[in-house]
Formats: sequence, C-alpha cells, structure tokens
Amino acid sequence: MKNKYSYVWVSLVVLVFGIIFIPKIVDRIKDGTVVQNDRMNVKNGDEQLSFVTLNGKKRRVPEFSFINQDSLLVTDKDYLGKVYLVEFFFTTCPSICPVMTENLVALQEEFKDEENFGVASFSINPRYDRPHVLKEYAEKYGIVDLDWNLMTGEQDAIYVLANSGFNIFAAEATNAPGGFEHSGLFALVDKRGFIRSRMDKFGNPIIYYRGMITEEQGENASGETEQISILKEDIKKLFAE
Repeated sequence: MKNKYSYVWVSLVVLVFGIIFIPKIVDRIKDGTVVQNDRMNVKNGDEQLSFVTLNGKKRRVPEFSFINQDSLLVTDKDYLGKVYLVEFFFTTCPSICPVMTENLVALQEEFKDEENFGVASFSINPRYDRPHVLKEYAEKYGIVDLDWNLMTGEQDAIYVLANSGFNIFAAEATNAPGGFEHSGLFALVDKRGFIRSRMDKFGNPIIYYRGMITEEQGENASGETEQISILKEDIKKLFAE
C-alpha cells in the first residue's frame, strides 16, 4: 500500500511539472530563446560589447610613450576620450601589413566625420621605421587622420607592449617574410582605455578582430572570414556609449 501511494505521489509531481514548465519550454522553442545556457546562439551584433578581462579584471591599454611619424611624443593618455584601434605592423612587410593598412584606411574613411576616432600603429621594426619612414608610409597609403599615429621607439618596449601588454604576437624571425612574425589582429579600445570585444556564438569574447582580410575578400585560404564589417558595427556601439 505504501508503494502505491509513492507511485501516486511521483505521478502527481510529474503532472505538475508538465502543467507548469512544458508550456514555457515550448514557448521558448517557438521564439528561438532555447539555447545551452545561451552559449550556442549565434550573436547577431545587437548585444553590447564585452570587456576583455584578465584574472577577472577589465583590461586597460598598458601605458606607452613613443614617437610618431611627425616626431611628436604620443602616449596612451592622448587617446583617452577616443574610440581607437591598435595594431602592430612594419613598413617593409611584404605580406599581411598592406592589407591591414588598407582595412584601416577604409575605417578611417568610414569614420572621417567622427572627431574622436583614432588608430595607434606600432612598428615592430623600429630600427628601420624611423619617423621619416613612417611619414612616407602614411603618405603612400593616404593616412590623414590626425589621431592616427604610426609610432616607433625602443624595440624591446614595443615588443613588451605587443606580447605582454596586448598578447598580440610579434617577434623577429629570419625565416618569416620581411624578417618578422606578427599576427594580423586589431584591438578595439573604448573612450576610457578599456579593451572591448563582441561575443562569439559560444558566448565568449572574440578579444581581437582579424585585420588581414578585406570585406571584398570575404575569407582567406584557411576559411577564416573577414571581421572588418563587424568591427564597423562595434566601433559605432562604442561611440554611442
């Protein structure tokens, strides 16, 4: 008799669960909100940008101080109040740098009417990329934004900034094209100096944006898709904050 009452109790619990929760689950399926803790949902760009964190702390741009193409001293403080991009490049790069620069020039054009848009480009070959060389490079590619600084300085300091400050790889490598290896990534920084990013389809920040593929190319030989189009969207979000 005791077992009989136990079965009745279990059946009652199942019935109540079905009445209360199953309609809610069905409704969530209908409107597309059921995901594995929302991690499998593909992000459509409508979400606010996340903060890139390290050990639970929001990551700021590290302090820096270098000379630009006009032989003027530029520091991280000069970019406060601006939405800007950070890249590491070198003027004699025969591979990805021209594409990266082309993309940045396109973004320069996209936001030409935005007073507080900028770019911080750091040469990973500063022994060669002196201010006059950077000036010629800027003229060659049509870099006209007054807040786009191409910077040079002590190589060790630039490499620490790249590899430790941003975790964007840069190194001398005799076997690499042009004698240097580096990633073709852009960091997006908000007006307060925090590194920002959109989320991927699994709910994780993408951290950096691919800068070595143009919108026209769409994707590269490895199947990686361009991210300049989403970068445009995300820059606009930071202006609106």
